[in-house]
Amino acid sequence: MEIAKTLDATSLACPMPVVKTKKAIEDVNSGEVLEVRATDAGAKSDLAAWTKSSGHELVDTKEEDGVYIFYVKKA
Repeated sequence: MEIAKTLDATSLACPMPVVKTKKAIEDVNSGEVLEVRATDAGAKSDLAAWTKSSGHELVDTKEEDGVYIFYVKKA
């Protein structure tokens, strides 16, 4: 998977990872993937709900050493 942009939202508490993601998704083109890195466990449900409501696609999610990594494809 090719990443168009990476957003580092580590150390940010809810709801900031989603707020920053909303801004960052504007910087990528439709069909491109935004990688979001967060340490707040709440970001898992927040980003899933946001992508569903905004029409974007949460392609994949994984966790590495306490960092949650989300791959969001822009609608």
